[in-house]
Amino acid sequence: MKYAKLYLFCSQLKLVYSLFYSLLKIAIMIFNRTYRFKAPHSMDEVKQRLLNNQHLQVHHLDFEISEKDSMLKVIPHAENLTAVKTLPITHIGFMGDGTSGTKITLKSKPRKIDVGGPYLIIIFCIFCIVGASAFYFINPDEYSWPSVVMLGIGVLIFIIFWINMEIGYFDYVRKIRNAVRKLTR
Repeated sequence: MKYAKLYLFCSQLKLVYSLFYSLLKIAIMIFNRTYRFKAPHSMDEVKQRLLNNQHLQVHHLDFEISEKDSMLKVIPHAENLTAVKTLPITHIGFMGDGTSGTKITLKSKPRKIDVGGPYLIIIFCIFCIVGASAFYFINPDEYSWPSVVMLGIGVLIFIIFWINMEIGYFDYVRKIRNAVRKLTR
């Protein structure tokens, strides 16, 4: 009997851990963006065009284009930045497509130093929504208003957070993508 309770507790703990790990993977994937497009020039010419313009200006912030292995990286220069911002690092990959040009792949992800706060906000919102659902399904008569309030708080915080991310991080990603497209045409 004692071991059965311990086994049940361990299996529940494993379930909670796998749920938390799945939520963390979802939170990480939300910020990663991949774009693919074709340039009409050869792979070497596209690389040369991007390396000749080694700096991009986005929202008065300087991004440097540097070469690493067979790809290029677009890295923000935020040393003198006083505001807290989530900034992307973009990897630019190339694949020669014969005489028809070059396939370009842009993969953007947040800097490791910036990503902790957004992850915590997303996990908090998810736990608010999951907790509200659990309260409601456990006892809908007694916990209906607290469940609705928790659900509303979780959704409201997520909406405000997402709008701020669209104005900040995702806008940087879009403008870097547009600048790379413009330089490779």
